[in-house]
Amino acid sequence: MIDFTDFFSLNDLIHVPGEERDAAREALLHDAGWMSATLKPLAGDASARSYQRLAQNGETAVLMDAPPPQEDVRPFVRMAQWLRQHGFSAPELYAVDDTAGFILLEDLGDDLYSSVLSSGADEGLLYDAAVDVLADYQRAAPPAGFALYDDEFLLLEVSYFLDWYVAEHLNQTVSDDQRADFMGLWRDLLTDMTPGPAVLVLRDYHADNLIWLPDRNGLAKVGLLDFQGALIGSVAYDLASLARDVRRDVSDDMVERMIKRYLSVTTLGGFDEESFRTAFAIAAVQRNTKIAGLFVRLALRDGKRQYLDYLPRLIAMLQKDLAHPRLAALRSMV
Repeated sequence: MIDFTDFFSLNDLIHVPGEERDAAREALLHDAGWMSATLKPLAGDASARSYQRLAQNGETAVLMDAPPPQEDVRPFVRMAQWLRQHGFSAPELYAVDDTAGFILLEDLGDDLYSSVLSSGADEGLLYDAAVDVLADYQRAAPPAGFALYDDEFLLLEVSYFLDWYVAEHLNQTVSDDQRADFMGLWRDLLTDMTPGPAVLVLRDYHADNLIWLPDRNGLAKVGLLDFQGALIGSVAYDLASLARDVRRDVSDDMVERMIKRYLSVTTLGGFDEESFRTAFAIAAVQRNTKIAGLFVRLALRDGKRQYLDYLPRLIAMLQKDLAHPRLAALRSMV
């Protein structure tokens, strides 16, 4: 999914015919010295992007293929540069063609958090490191020109729940009055979702977008992927994304550990523990309400029916966070 910032406009992007893209791809690989590489497809994501691993002379790299105008590589490039300048393990950029939509990237390997945790890695160690990285990039001055993850954007996202999960998946009609009540509740809830300062929000900070790099030092042990949708928003959002991860079961004890660690390491002011926990619950429900709608849309509109498999876990997580007293009115509605 494309995300918008004040800095970039999709109106700048044009369709590049297949033959021209093929030529641009070959030129990029040639100029970067990777023309003789063998290519192997890698798992994709929910977007139109695709990835290939290149192998040559004992070295590897990753080619991101992001066809315009559906995709725009410029936000990824800008965010990768910012993260690397601040000492985080975003992939190094070897070559970029932002017109044709190709990036040749450093290969951070296959040790996604989701994979190594499934293989028995120390969950506490990995999540502690992820929380520390999150708290650290929040301390930095946000990149100039990035858009706010504001109420209108957040409200648009929760509307996907009505349009796709309720209307299409549950096959229930949503009346104008029901929609107005639902959106009105959310407009009220969002007043408590952003305590303290607005900070950098990567927006997809979860186990499938983090890579464990144990041979690196300190915060660099956590590799970062899929950050092109970054905006400026709530201090609680990325922690909610990490802890309420629709892709894997995270125990209540581990969620509590993450919250407590965040509160112990953050140096940000402007909120106390109670207001943060309230913001966390609201952010978790907002995010997973949005995801419920998006996953149904991916299944029904785009034919990616595997995303429906996540719905039982997602609904279970929603029920946990809807138990927070601040969400009582929404709980009674859904």
